[in-house]
Amino acid sequence: MTIAEAIRAAAETLSKTSDTARLDAELLMAHAKGINRSDLLLRAMQNEAPAGFEALIKRRASHEPVAYITGTQEFYGRSFAVGPGVLIPRGDSETLIDAALETVPNAKRVLDLGTGSGALLITVLLEFEGASGIGIDASEVAVQTARENAQSLGLIGAQARILKRDWRRDGWHRDLGEFDLILCNPPYVEDDAELERDVREFEPGRALFAGPEGLDDYRLLIPQIANHLNEDGAAIFEIGATQAETVTKIAETAGFSVEMRRDLANRPRALVFRT
Repeated sequence: MTIAEAIRAAAETLSKTSDTARLDAELLMAHAKGINRSDLLLRAMQNEAPAGFEALIKRRASHEPVAYITGTQEFYGRSFAVGPGVLIPRGDSETLIDAALETVPNAKRVLDLGTGSGALLITVLLEFEGASGIGIDASEVAVQTARENAQSLGLIGAQARILKRDWRRDGWHRDLGEFDLILCNPPYVEDDAELERDVREFEPGRALFAGPEGLDDYRLLIPQIANHLNEDGAAIFEIGATQAETVTKIAETAGFSVEMRRDLANRPRALVFRT
């Protein structure tokens, strides 16, 4: 069977469980061949399909995310290692990077709260000349993954420090200092929210769920960050598409002015806080 034929058959199989069946099949085939998707589509479609492809399709058919199967996820044009226990970076979160570049273009010191794979912190440090930063996460798996991503993408030494810290414990922030930019993609899903099986069964619940309203971590974090922002600094938090008004009120009560940013689908996606 050729690669083209195998992809068609796999897309039909995955159509029962995935809204992106054809794309999933192509990405998994490229992974099985050890090449990128562009080279696969341009140069390899008439080659013989590799033997390991069917096993990858079975994993995807059981709802395992493609990123966990391949071990990588693209974010802002770069490839980040991901795996079970680490939240998969989404394209929607690129809204925070765009907002940072617009709002604090000369940021030199950055803090990323709940860094996960390190996608937000590492991207900002690579986009901002001369910047350094700290990423914190309560998960040891996430800390190790973020450190590996920082190293593989060329950040060295103190340029990107990844620390195991839990903002739900007292004292997590006392020695961190002040920053020009604070980024945060906190858990913001309601505990009883209906999620796709790909997310609920495979991605880390601690990075997703935040109480009955999905607001627990905003209420905890936002009042604590003012003392860590430089005078002209900004904090940028990701939000769920229906949370802009409520999280804005939390921030205004804590003394911040608030601006909202929308994602490419025109949904509210990030709030910019200034003192």
